[in-house]
Parts: sequence; C-alpha cells; structure tokens
Amino acid sequence: MTLILNLTQHASTPEQGVTDLGGDLLVTLRKALTFDALPTMGDILDRAAIVAELACLARQAAAVKDGQTVYAMIGGAPYLMAPLERELHMVGITPVYAFSTRESTEQTQPDGSVRKVNVFRHAGFVPAAK
Repeated sequence: MTLILNLTQHASTPEQGVTDLGGDLLVTLRKALTFDALPTMGDILDRAAIVAELACLARQAAAVKDGQTVYAMIGGAPYLMAPLERELHMVGITPVYAFSTRESTEQTQPDGSVRKVNVFRHAGFVPAAK
C-alpha cells in the first residue's frame, strides 16, 4: 500500500487516493502554508521545515512499514515549493504534484445566456525533480 500525504490547504478528492491531515496537524499545516505578509527567505525556509516535520508526524501516525515509499502531494505558493521539495527529500518523503485534465462544457441557460463550466479530473501525480 502506498501512502500519499496531502500537504496542501485543500481537501483531497476521492479519486486522488491521498491521506488528508486532520486535527492539530491540519491546523498547523494551514498556518505554515499561509503567508499574510511578504516573507523573508528565512520565513520560507522555516515554513518548509515545519511542513516537512508535519509530514514525518503523519507518516509515523500511519505506521508506515520499513522500506515503504511515502509521497507528499504539495502545491501552493511557488516560492515555497522548491524549499519544501528539498526538505521532504531530506526526510525520505517524495514530493509529488497533482496532475489534472480540464473538461470544459457550455450550458445554454433558460434566458439564452451561456454558462461555461470547467471540471478538473485527477489524472495522476508528477514527481518533483531531485
């Protein structure tokens, strides 16, 4: 069984097959991923380390077996992703990005207007480069 941790601020979809953090881990994750002011490089590196630590705690809670690969779905502020990738690699967790396809349809409304609807479908994961 593969463990894929959701280290984004968004709830996963069933088709992604990932494990969302919960409780205090999720609260701390969301705080670490949210920047309300222009961050310094130190802020960014600190946040990446916090998120990687949360991933380690979640891996521990999931009782991962020796040798089992653990992945982490990441996404968010672009300036955080490269440092987060490095931190995750250092703790033995492989960062991945979700890949989705977009299905666009146009729906004619009763008043004659047209409503465009985009549906994003999960299509797999792209591993981050080492």
